[in-house]
Amino acid sequence: MMMKYIFDNNTLTGIFRHYFPDSFPGFWDLFNEAVANGNILSVREVKNEINNYSRKDELEAWAKSNPEFFHDPVVKELQFITKIYSVPMFFNSINQKKLIKGDPLADPFIVAKAYVEQGTVVTLEKFKPNSGRIPNICDHFKIPCIDLQMFLRQNDWVFR
Repeated sequence: MMMKYIFDNNTLTGIFRHYFPDSFPGFWDLFNEAVANGNILSVREVKNEINNYSRKDELEAWAKSNPEFFHDPVVKELQFITKIYSVPMFFNSINQKKLIKGDPLADPFIVAKAYVEQGTVVTLEKFKPNSGRIPNICDHFKIPCIDLQMFLRQNDWVFR
C-alpha cells in the first residue's frame, strides 16, 4: 500500500510542464490512480496558489476537475500550524508581500497536512540553512520531505 504524499504547487506545476499526457500515459495512469485512492493529495491553499499564479491551463483545468484532491484544513492541522509559527525562524520568514496582498501561502498547510496524515511532503524546494522553506520546516519537525524524483523512486515508477 502506498503511503500518503502531499504535493506542493511547484511539484504539480513541474509535472504538468514536463510529463505530457500524450508522451507519458503510464505516469498519468499511476498518478490518477493514486489520486483516486487518496494516496496523493494536496491542500486548499495549493489550489488557491494555482488559481492565482498558474500560467498552465492544463493544471488549472485539472485542479477544477479534481476538487477532492485539495483538502480543507482540519482542526489538528490548524493547531500544528501554530506550532510551526511558534518557531521564530519560521515565523520571521513568512512572505510579508503575500500576507499584505492577501495571496495564498500554502507551505504551512502542506507541512501540517503531512504531519496529521503521517505522510511525506513532495516539493521541489531545497533545504536552505536558516530558512523557513518547506524542507527546513519538515526537518525541524521530523516530517519526511522529498522531491519528485525521490517520489518516483520510492514508488518504483519507471517508464521505458
